[in-house]
Amino acid sequence: MYETPFHEQPLDNITFLVTGGAGFIGSNIVEYLLKYSVKKVRTLDNYSNGFRKNLALFAGDSRLEIMDGDIRDAAVCAAACAGVDVVLHEAALGSVPRSIKDPVLTNDVNVGGFVQMLTAAKDAGVKRFVYAASSSTYGDHPGLPKVEDRIGKPLSPYAVTKYANELYADVFGRTYGMEIIGLRYFNIFGPRQDPGGAYAAVIPLFIDAILQNQPPTLNGDGGQTRDFTFVENCVQANIRAALVQNPAALNQVYNIAVGDRTSLVEMYDILREEAGSDLAPKFGPDRAGDIRDSLADISKANNLLGYDPKVRIREGLRQTLEWFKANQEFIQARD
Repeated sequence: MYETPFHEQPLDNITFLVTGGAGFIGSNIVEYLLKYSVKKVRTLDNYSNGFRKNLALFAGDSRLEIMDGDIRDAAVCAAACAGVDVVLHEAALGSVPRSIKDPVLTNDVNVGGFVQMLTAAKDAGVKRFVYAASSSTYGDHPGLPKVEDRIGKPLSPYAVTKYANELYADVFGRTYGMEIIGLRYFNIFGPRQDPGGAYAAVIPLFIDAILQNQPPTLNGDGGQTRDFTFVENCVQANIRAALVQNPAALNQVYNIAVGDRTSLVEMYDILREEAGSDLAPKFGPDRAGDIRDSLADISKANNLLGYDPKVRIREGLRQTLEWFKANQEFIQARD
């Protein structure tokens, strides 16, 4: 991946902090930065979601500094932000079902930790703060495609926390003169996404089931639609947000997706075709807190950030499936 750079200006004079850097999206960002000659990239992770193995892939690279710690700890956040030019904040507790089971922990990490990171970045004089927002913020708003300035009521504690992040980012930007950009992710998938655990995302679960020749369970009737977005597109958005010079692009929130709508059944059929499998899925109950349909309008990100997603769903699923096939030992290792 990342055969073509998403930036024009050199990175060799920029120090990045990637929180959640040992996670799925975070480690893909780290991979891109190291490939394109960043001055330094520091990661901060407590490994509640991420894995040390994801960073071990870059062992020996002197430009990578790995910091262990929790974003809820003010001293840790301050140390992590020291000497940093750009923060890419990926650390969070994801999963709607997990937030319904444990709203206190989800709020503690996603809101409390977010404010700690914003404060540390402010105090350290960080130039740019880019954070992972979420399409869950659209809640019960029925309109399609989703447009940034039209949202509904949240449908889960997780959605509340991600909306709270946007409110805090807006206040910090206006109150302290910070440059902050939020990226509302739509169903990001790709290599290094973990299929294990109680809160694994749907695509790695489906791929793992196909490779194990075990029928996966589709929640509901499988007709729910999502704007599935390959991780390379997500990395592009982060790099463009980190480096954009247009003042009008700052202190904004953007949809990060592809602009296509695919049902769960259609997505599974693509995976089956690519894998050469005739394994039929099972169907289970609807999942609490889920929306029925999701589709993003990405024109704002395109116009202000230059975001231009190149990898569509079939190609992204093909690349992800091939990575899973080739990395079974890596995937099964738990650290």
